[in-house]
Amino acid sequence: MTSHPALPTRSDRLIDAVVYDFGGVFMASPFDAMRQLADEKSMAYELLLELLFGGYHTDGDHPWHQAERGELAITDARDQIRDLAAQQGHEVDLFDLFRFLSTKEINEAMVANVRRAREAGARTAVLTNNIVEGKDFWRAMIPLDELFDAVVDSSEVGMRKPNPAVYLHTLELLGGVAPERTAFLDDFLGNVEAAERVGMIGVLVEGAGLPAIDAVDALLAGQSREQWGGNRS
Repeated sequence: MTSHPALPTRSDRLIDAVVYDFGGVFMASPFDAMRQLADEKSMAYELLLELLFGGYHTDGDHPWHQAERGELAITDARDQIRDLAAQQGHEVDLFDLFRFLSTKEINEAMVANVRRAREAGARTAVLTNNIVEGKDFWRAMIPLDELFDAVVDSSEVGMRKPNPAVYLHTLELLGGVAPERTAFLDDFLGNVEAAERVGMIGVLVEGAGLPAIDAVDALLAGQSREQWGGNRS
């Protein structure tokens, strides 16, 4: 990662930094994979999400949360999730989810958005909830050192979204940029709302992410949320 001097505030740009989630932003969303698995099992998506990932709007003691904080090996998390589900009368296997994760295609339009942000003088970062065992895999998918000033992996820092501390930690790594001058992109609404609670400009990524990309471009061009209308209801 590179080190930068203090970034001057530019009157024609409303943001000084852009922070991107990884899964669901640069690659297919794990929540889309969850929906596919739920369909296969004829199970409600919300129930399967709760069983496999716990209350994802919170940061708690569910085995998946522990794995994303680097506190629990993924195999142990798998066993504990299976046992917890069985206690509720359900048979689920965390590893079944991985069959539906599409890892071959990168969202090149989002990569181009990062490049434009950097060309405009903004700092950039990745803030991802991830597991220790996935580190080498996802880090090889795009040129992180070329695209980002900071990379924050929940399993490395021991904090995960939506804990406000991990957003503030990311801002510090970007040189203490102000949250209100920072856009945050994520495909999970709860994580976007958590970023907004610390003062960041939340941008929800859906599908191919084109409205989110347009939102970042608009902010870089000096358009306020009122001007570009946000990208969610």
